Amino acid sequence: MRGAGGTSGGIGQFVIGFMMLCGGLYLLLNAIMVTSHFGFGMRLYGFGQYGITSGMIMIPFMFGTSMVFYNSKNPLGWLLAAGSLVALIFGVISSLQFTFRHMSAFDLITILVLTVGGLGLFLRSLKTIDETYPD
Repeated sequence: MRGAGGTSGGIGQFVIGFMMLCGGLYLLLNAIMVTSHFGFGMRLYGFGQYGITSGMIMIPFMFGTSMVFYNSKNPLGWLLAAGSLVALIFGVISSLQFTFRHMSAFDLITILVLTVGGLGLFLRSLKTIDETYPD
């Protein structure tokens, strides 16, 4: 019987390492808080003291959508509508802020040991183990 990944590595190491890795990544991602200050008056792109707000992005979107509904083969309408949506999504993503929640040193060490230790066990289980031992 072959081990994990078709190699002679251990299936037990594979399962334990994978569970540790998943648990550590879950705890790590659970400790991250995501906040956003996005709104229709928020400045997305700036040029000096002037800027394009997220509400201004909706104006070409409205024109593009009306052009697509009037003539669905109009490439300018599709460009305006799709470009506005892409700019709006980019603006929302760029306004996100990631912060760690308050945790103790023990919590952080537990998360790091689970994640990095699980990754080490997982990768070691995929390595071929030499059956013969040198003298």
